[in-house]
Amino acid sequence: MRSSWFNKLSVIFGHRPPLSWLLLCLISLLALITVLGSSSSNAFDSVTPTPVPNVYLNYRRLKEQAAVDYFELKSLSLGASRQRELGLCGKERESYVPCYNVSANLLAGYKDGEEFDRHCEVSREQERCLVRPPKDYKIPLRWPTGRDVIWSGNVKITKDQFLSSGSMTKRLMLLEENQITFHSEDGLTFDGVNDYSRQIAEMIGLGSDSEFLQAGVRTVLDIGCGFGGFGAHLLSLKLMAVCIAAYEATGSQVQFALERGLPAMIGNFILRQLPYPSLSFDMVHCAQCGIVWDQKDGMFLIEVDRVLKPGGYFVLTSPTGKLQGSSVIMKNGNMLTPLEELTQEICWSLLAQQDETFIWQKTMDTDCYASRKRAVPLCEEGRDAQSYYQPLVSCIRVLPEDFFEDLQVWRSALKNYWSLLTPLIFSDHPKRPGDEDPLPPFNMIRNVMDMNAHYGGLNAAFSEEKKSAWVMNVVPIRAPNTLPLILDQGFAGVLHDWCEPFPTYPRTYDMLHANGLLSHLTSERCSLMDLFLEMDRILRPEGWIVLSDKVGAIEMGRTLATQIRWEARVIDLQNGSDQRLLVCQKPFVKK
Repeated sequence: MRSSWFNKLSVIFGHRPPLSWLLLCLISLLALITVLGSSSSNAFDSVTPTPVPNVYLNYRRLKEQAAVDYFELKSLSLGASRQRELGLCGKERESYVPCYNVSANLLAGYKDGEEFDRHCEVSREQERCLVRPPKDYKIPLRWPTGRDVIWSGNVKITKDQFLSSGSMTKRLMLLEENQITFHSEDGLTFDGVNDYSRQIAEMIGLGSDSEFLQAGVRTVLDIGCGFGGFGAHLLSLKLMAVCIAAYEATGSQVQFALERGLPAMIGNFILRQLPYPSLSFDMVHCAQCGIVWDQKDGMFLIEVDRVLKPGGYFVLTSPTGKLQGSSVIMKNGNMLTPLEELTQEICWSLLAQQDETFIWQKTMDTDCYASRKRAVPLCEEGRDAQSYYQPLVSCIRVLPEDFFEDLQVWRSALKNYWSLLTPLIFSDHPKRPGDEDPLPPFNMIRNVMDMNAHYGGLNAAFSEEKKSAWVMNVVPIRAPNTLPLILDQGFAGVLHDWCEPFPTYPRTYDMLHANGLLSHLTSERCSLMDLFLEMDRILRPEGWIVLSDKVGAIEMGRTLATQIRWEARVIDLQNGSDQRLLVCQKPFVKK
């Protein structure tokens, strides 16, 4: 039976005390701890100085525990219904990519190709559910085997679609039972990828493609990358090749590239700028990418100029003899207008032409822009402050004075705690039925995303340890724009607003990492639950999530992780700070 005083409290507050009353109790408890901690510290000071750190640590831990208790009380006050696990989405959303709902875009009035562009404001989804894998989905093969062989059930392409595709597709890959095998030496050009890459190197004055790095070519933007043959070859040469291609409901180039463990994301030349800052890439490559470069007054080519570094190369290959529907045609080995005139207006020089391949180089001489007679105008100062899906513009950027300053500042900002983290994650990786003992841990991890990349410290840690993983470094648009520093190190990176879905297909990353992202987003307009659902969508089954943040944010994250069925554990770094790690694994849910 209840005591009389508790019955009186029940009459006043009801069976569940209000949140304000619980907060008042918590504040009183903190005040009491502060007074006791202060008096204890003074007492120890009068006797001996050695116990003071212990008192401080105990006090700090009491405060942290009080913060944890607060979040638990807050969760309870919201009611048990909020803590239920989320259900699975229907089969129709197995390959769901938010912001690319073509039907909804058409109903909203977008046409002439604009319906295939990114429109997050049109396709807002209200239902919260977990995107399930297809019935025939299998865990991808370990790298590097997974680069050349993938499970056909993991990508959205049927045997009929494959058989009806063009001869180029059939040369690039072979469909056998439940696997797709890629032949990287076939297709792309008549002589194969190796010969094609060597041809490009020779056209820019190099002895072979092994000299790309020595010539300053480290980062390549591959537009319309097919199934990633050229990018896979460049990666073998230690170049960072990032594929971008338009959204495709089936047979997606981006989905195939990521399934093979190659850097890729959805992106196109329609209405908006690409989510990269100016002067990001050493080379931009287009082989049969389907873009008519002289359309819209040349704004597509101007966008290439924006992301291309001074001295960088634009490689265009069109084996038809006619450049992708452009009015530029071949005649006696010479190019005709308007593409020739446009490249001259933006101060590009045609380095070489061989067969169906053309290579231009962007000028490093800023005097060229002043000497042009009829030219594309220069952009106003500050125009490129934030190039996150801004409308395409018809002006060009000039090299800033401090572009070649020392960019090694990032090293001082690296936080290398992976010596602590790595054994904890990978030493007890689950053994799947029928598997032998797992191979070395990092072979399980290929596609990694750092959701709040700062200076690319995670990527640098992987590189220094020579691990066979690549990292998509994401810089939130409301954080300091460190992306130019990341790209200058030869890493892959992109700007993104985490209040919106990321432009990729479901189940495309093995590991997601974020340092301080939860705290950063607490003041934003977006929901943390929507963020966690998006993380679940893009993470592969049995994939890992590693979040580093303050104790309060981590406890909130653990609550959300439970709702979306992740296995979660919190790790104290034991370094005297209030930072914690939340390490989660996504289960392989089949239903």
